Amino acid sequence: MRSVQLSFAAAVFACLCVPSWAQSETLENGGDTFIVAPQLNQTIDTSGDTFLTARTARISGDTQGDLHVSGYDVTVSADTDGDLYAVGATVVLQGTVAQDITAAGLSIRTERSAQASGNVRLLGNSVSVDGPVTGALSVVGRDVIVNAVILGDVQILAQTLSFGPDAVIEGTLTYRTEDQMLVPDRVAPAERVTFEEVSGDMIWDDFEDFKHEFPVFPTIASLLKGFVISLLFFMVLGLLVLGVMPRRLEHLRQSIARAPGTSFLLGVVGLSILFGMVPILALTIVGLPFTPVVLLAIVVAWIFGYALGAYSVAMRVWTGFSSAGDPSNMTRILVFAAAICVVALLNFIPFVGWVANYTLVLLGIGAMTRALFLYFIGNPGLALDVDMKPIED
Repeated sequence: MRSVQLSFAAAVFACLCVPSWAQSETLENGGDTFIVAPQLNQTIDTSGDTFLTARTARISGDTQGDLHVSGYDVTVSADTDGDLYAVGATVVLQGTVAQDITAAGLSIRTERSAQASGNVRLLGNSVSVDGPVTGALSVVGRDVIVNAVILGDVQILAQTLSFGPDAVIEGTLTYRTEDQMLVPDRVAPAERVTFEEVSGDMIWDDFEDFKHEFPVFPTIASLLKGFVISLLFFMVLGLLVLGVMPRRLEHLRQSIARAPGTSFLLGVVGLSILFGMVPILALTIVGLPFTPVVLLAIVVAWIFGYALGAYSVAMRVWTGFSSAGDPSNMTRILVFAAAICVVALLNFIPFVGWVANYTLVLLGIGAMTRALFLYFIGNPGLALDVDMKPIED
């Protein structure tokens, strides 16, 4: 049941995340064919794997490789020599498939012409199986109707299950519903039919097992362990930066101290640029391989920005209350560790903790953004007034 819930969530997410390109785009790479458009009424003739995405997709023709189709309204009548994968709100399959079929959506129907020589796996709210299956059939759905010849074994998990006049199961039938039903002998004899009751209590039992395998509510020990590991990570990071680039770190810290408001706004700009690069690269199609690099850059910038923001604020507080001169590196690390502890405690305060952490991230990213702008644009030098005296910031 756990895998069913996760698979259904993934299917719904895929249905909702169909991109909305303004025009059709076609790309071939390594024998694969990629086609993206707002609407597709495409006749394909490809030798490799084919990937098609559209809000409304009507696919015909044939392909010698695997066929992947996603969209909101999907109809596939193409013949496939490989596997067929289809995801959509409404999925209708009409072509012959030489290997396996895997489909997910709110409404799924395999018509009589949709003959599958391999296994068929269907996941949806409403599932109708009219196409014959040579291999095994696996169905998870709310309302399931089987009206085809199935030569292999059948596994069905459903709220309601019914069989049409053409339903014949040559293998074993295992069905899981709330209530047991009488399976007609013409579908499968009783010795080849297995019933397993499914109820809300059983789902809750699965959830209890899931909690033991993957604790949903972390214990105090796990929270403390995670905090100690995070603290050690940031202390090591601080030692490395202080040892490798102390002057650069000091310049970044001073830029935050001199103009925290400007650093905050530049943090918003820098973070917006990073996040905005993800859909922009994806829209170019050829930039899709680089999107993981941008996502990694976002994670790295977030971590370094958080560390720099916490360090800068902590040192500003330290210098305000301490009469000592330039602190040693050990003092800086201890102050930084104290700041991480204080911010971690703030996380237990709803809303306040998130605002504090996010503000530190924006301050740090803002300082790094300002440094990058100065690096690329160049420093215009010292500004002088009419008396040739430096203008104070």
